[in-house]
Amino acid sequence: MRRHVAFSQLHNFRDLGGYPTADGRSVRWGRLYRSDSLGKLHAADWDRFLELGVRTVIDLRYPWEIEAKGRVPEAAGLRYANLSIEHRPYDQAEIDPALDPWRYLADRYAEVALDGAAELRQALELIADGEEPQVFHCASGKDRTGLLAALVLTLLGVDEDTVAADFALTELSTERLIADWRAAHPDRELRWPGYGRAPEEIIRLCLADLRATYGSVEAYVRDHLGVDDATVARLRERLLADAGREAPHTAAEPEGAAGA
Repeated sequence: MRRHVAFSQLHNFRDLGGYPTADGRSVRWGRLYRSDSLGKLHAADWDRFLELGVRTVIDLRYPWEIEAKGRVPEAAGLRYANLSIEHRPYDQAEIDPALDPWRYLADRYAEVALDGAAELRQALELIADGEEPQVFHCASGKDRTGLLAALVLTLLGVDEDTVAADFALTELSTERLIADWRAAHPDRELRWPGYGRAPEEIIRLCLADLRATYGSVEAYVRDHLGVDDATVARLRERLLADAGREAPHTAAEPEGAAGA
């Protein structure tokens, strides 16, 4: 199934549907999307976005990022929530090339998982309570977005190999993300060679850290985020379909991308 939705200026807009779960169901197509910054939407891209019927946008960026780069345009019936889940900013372009890059990023994810409890809880509650299509995003749709996607998919019963594979699909957008950075910073040097990368190892390390600290991802969500069982049940009811009950969904994919 092709899950990338093609846009001119967005590089990493993906449908989270179609993934199988441990109980024999699958994630519904066309209900929950993940993306890079929707502040880039305009003209034909905006029309394409409206065609998806999205009614809730969850923006995971800092308020200062939104002020500098913009947010999704306002539209009738479109709900917008800014939930900044990261509390300790860092500049990925300046990461020391001598560091273990994937361990470094997993440690940053651990900080987000620890610091952003209130915002992550609100995001999960919004997703669980939404009746119409939703999207969540950060700047590149990679780190903050990748963490939330991993939590959602795990709560739905998607296995870790599939969660990791979904995370790594951002690698299809790496070249475009780097090109955007260079265009926005013509006077700076990109010191870190791992910029824009999203290998599976990062999210696997992150999930292993959560299990080591809390016993399981589900226990982390319950005990640290404070998300109750009823919310998880609503999440599963809203986003899961019985196997074979939902027609296959195909979205246009960007040139050079492979289906998941």
